[in-house]
Amino acid sequence: MSFGDAVSNDCLAIDKLLRKEGYSTAIFAENLSDKAESLGVRNYRTLPKFKKDDVILYHLSTGTELNRKVAEYDCRKYIIYHNTTPPDFFVPYSGKLARLCNNGLEETKALNNTFDGGFCDSDYNRQQLVNFGYKCPLKVRPILIPFEDYKKEPNQEILEKMGGDPNVTPHEVKNILFVGRIAPNKCQEDLISLIYAYRNLYSTPVRLILVGNPGGMEKFMAKLKAYASTLGLDDIVFTGQISFPAILAYYRSADCFVSMSEHEGFCMPLIEAMNYEIPVVAYKATAIPDTMGDAGVLLESKDPKYVCEKIDKIFEDESYRKQLIEGQNRHIDSYIRDDYEKKLFDIIEEVKSITSYSYDNSSLEFYKILLEEIEKLLKIKRADF
Repeated sequence: MSFGDAVSNDCLAIDKLLRKEGYSTAIFAENLSDKAESLGVRNYRTLPKFKKDDVILYHLSTGTELNRKVAEYDCRKYIIYHNTTPPDFFVPYSGKLARLCNNGLEETKALNNTFDGGFCDSDYNRQQLVNFGYKCPLKVRPILIPFEDYKKEPNQEILEKMGGDPNVTPHEVKNILFVGRIAPNKCQEDLISLIYAYRNLYSTPVRLILVGNPGGMEKFMAKLKAYASTLGLDDIVFTGQISFPAILAYYRSADCFVSMSEHEGFCMPLIEAMNYEIPVVAYKATAIPDTMGDAGVLLESKDPKYVCEKIDKIFEDESYRKQLIEGQNRHIDSYIRDDYEKKLFDIIEEVKSITSYSYDNSSLEFYKILLEEIEKLLKIKRADF
């Protein structure tokens, strides 16, 4: 449980909503930051003995001993699934993280008959649970986005250094921004390649800003910096871990937000960028289409020439830029117009109204026999053919 990452923020937002609706709640976690402890988040080893009518909302996104223990708790249990990054991304850089992610996927599969219901922040995540054999009710539910937080004052020093707000004063040097943890699945190397290609194809000066914490991925960060240096791109901004006002300053200074990420369970920065009226360009992978809707630019390919054309059109064609922003504003308005707190609470109430989800062993046995009979028939047909 930390602050600034999507899973922790989501957990806090849901807790706040439930408290507002009169529920008695508490947050327990395996790993806690100092700030989490100061806000009353507790270590899961202090969990009280559960009563039958207690409810666990279990946020799952990686491997942890809690994944094995949650099945033992004798009460109502609902999974809130944020997806787990495939371990292959981390193998060259961190055996520990690769093992955590591998364990996370295997443990998620093993929990497929544990929960009374589930909530997913994208249909991509819901479909993965279905593929893992989850038969309980699964709902795609809204992310609670604290739009008010983004109206706070940005770090003025950083904002001025990056050229100020382009909506106020157009930039001579265009800022291409990406916000996300420094990690192989985010594919920051493709953004570095993109900047190199753009500078060779077009005359408009551009700057790449990579906002993100390399926590555990220092080896990957070093590789990114070495790659940028090899290409002669010594002016790329690697922010490392920074404050919230500093993040706001980089958003405020951006001319375009570009994501080349290949694995996302939702990708909140896409919505954050749209909120700042930054044209968003994103590679069409995993949950990205769910999050983007019909807004922004979805990339069918990572070919640098193709992507550079899309970005240059945003920089050079003012009417196209305005059209993109108008579409994104409609997408953001749907988050604000739809009472997402009410919608989330309605979904919670709907799933809660199911008295219990029963895994009927006799029914499962029936389907097993049926599948065996179908397989026999298929073998006969194949033999005839």
